[in-house]
Amino acid sequence: MTELNKMTAGEAVERLRRGNAEFVASGVMRGDVSPNIRAETVKNGQSPYAVIVSCSDSRVIPEAIFSAGIGELFVIRAAGNVVGDHELGSIEYAVSHLGCSLVVIMGHTHCGAVHSAVNDEPHGYVGSITKMIADAACGVKDESEVCRQNVACGVKSAAESLGLSADINGGGAAVIGAIYDTELGSVEFIL
Repeated sequence: MTELNKMTAGEAVERLRRGNAEFVASGVMRGDVSPNIRAETVKNGQSPYAVIVSCSDSRVIPEAIFSAGIGELFVIRAAGNVVGDHELGSIEYAVSHLGCSLVVIMGHTHCGAVHSAVNDEPHGYVGSITKMIADAACGVKDESEVCRQNVACGVKSAAESLGLSADINGGGAAVIGAIYDTELGSVEFIL
């Protein structure tokens, strides 16, 4: 295990906050993607300090948002940042095999999947995603609130299914929510 994944969940949240502040201030990706870091992670494996479950939306790039480079984040992307069996399996792997102490379920503003769930526009396989979001929304129609409820549902699912805590200072692996503002570039952590 390297220094990255020896962080507590609280330290990981602070690192994500600093990285996001740097991203917002600079507007560019600052993570290390050099040949040296690629060679290092090939030789010694990956040791991410946090898991980020985010939407597949092309405007939501967790590595850029948190000023992270290769090997720093374990990113799981699914439309609408829904948390089902596949995402839970990936989270479980990152926590139990890679030593990640923090899991962040991150929704975002102007999410197409949330919009479709609110406006009852599911079609094809997308319907399974929008159904999960609509179920989390419990009849709410405000897209901002639906986004928050969908994140809360993902946090609850990860916590209950994998035995994760909401306490980032508790010493074990923790799961929290976050909302990324696609216009401002900032992240609001929901602790």
